Amino acid sequence: MDPWHAGMMHVSMTVPTDDLRKAPTIYPELEALGYDRAFSFEAKHNPFLPLAVAAQHTERIQLGTAIAIAFARTPMTLANAGWDLQTITGGRFALGLGSQVRPHIVERYGMEWSRPAARMREMVLAIRAIWEAWETGDPLNFEGEFYRHTRMVPAFDPGPNPFGPPPILTAGFGPRMTEVAGEVSDGFLVHPLNTRRSLEELTVPAIARGAARAGRSPADVELTCVTIIVTGRDETELDRSREAVRAQLAFYGTTPAYRPVLDLHGRGHLHQQLKARAKRGEWVQMAELIDDEFLEAVAVVGEPDAIAPALRRRLVGISDHVSLVNNRAPDSLHFAEVVAGLR
Repeated sequence: MDPWHAGMMHVSMTVPTDDLRKAPTIYPELEALGYDRAFSFEAKHNPFLPLAVAAQHTERIQLGTAIAIAFARTPMTLANAGWDLQTITGGRFALGLGSQVRPHIVERYGMEWSRPAARMREMVLAIRAIWEAWETGDPLNFEGEFYRHTRMVPAFDPGPNPFGPPPILTAGFGPRMTEVAGEVSDGFLVHPLNTRRSLEELTVPAIARGAARAGRSPADVELTCVTIIVTGRDETELDRSREAVRAQLAFYGTTPAYRPVLDLHGRGHLHQQLKARAKRGEWVQMAELIDDEFLEAVAVVGEPDAIAPALRRRLVGISDHVSLVNNRAPDSLHFAEVVAGLR
C-alpha cells in the first residue's frame, strides 16, 4: 500500500461563527472528536475573539483563522493579533489571511484596493518584519510599496514570544495569489470550490511556480485542502447536507474569480446565469442550477464511514492536510468516524 495513503492525515475543521457563545463548548468538542486544528472564519463576527476563548477551554487542538480578512487591517494590527493569540494559545495558533474581493474592501471596510497579489505578498513580509523586530530587538525598518513600518518604541513592543512566531497561511483562488503562497507563506488554504482536477491542474502548479521564485521546495508550503463534506446518518440528513452545499456552490458561482473551476468542468456558462438570478434576489431558486455531477466533483459525498476513504482517494499525491467544511449544515462534520478514519 502507498505509504502516504496508509498514513495519518492532519484534519482541520472550519467552525461556524454565527453564535459566538458556542466558543467555550464547540472547540473542546472538536478536540475530543480528534480534530488536529479548528479554524474560525470571518463573516459576521471578528475571527480572533472566539479563538482567544477557545484557548482557555482546550489543551491540544491547534487554532487558526481561515480566514481573517487581511486587507481590512494593517500589517501592524495583524502582527499584534497573531502575536497575542500565539501567546494565549501556548503556541497553537496559525494566522490565516485572505484578501476578500474589491467591493467588500472598498465599500464595506473603507480600505484601499490595488494589485491584491502584490499587496498580499508585501503584507506577509511586513508582518514577518514586525515580528522579527519584536523577537530580536533590532530597529523596525520595513518600507514597501503598500506598507511602511519604521517606528517601534518600548511602550508598544511586546518583546520575544515565548512560543516563537506563528505560521502565516494565505488563501486565494487565482494563479497569482496562489503563487504568492508558494513564494512567501508557510501554507496555502485552498478555497472550498475545488476538485481533484483543479488541485492538480491549477493549484499545485501555481504553488510550484511561486516556490521556484523563492528558491524553495513546494514541500515547504503546507497545502491545506479545504474540502466540502456531504454526509448524514440517514437519507434525511444526507439530503439536508446535499441541498445546503448546492446552495453554497450556487453562491460561489456568482463570483467572477471562482469561474476557472466552473470552466475547467465545462460549466462556465453558469456564472452569468447565477449572477443574474442573484441580482433578482433568487438566492434559493438558483441552487437548482448546480447539478449532482458537479456537486460531487467539488464535495465528498457519502455516509460517514465512506467519507475518509473518499477523502484519501481525492487527495492522495496532493496533500495530507485537509480541512472539512459545510458551514450551512455544520452538524454533518460532527461524526467521530470521519475523523477517526483519517488518523
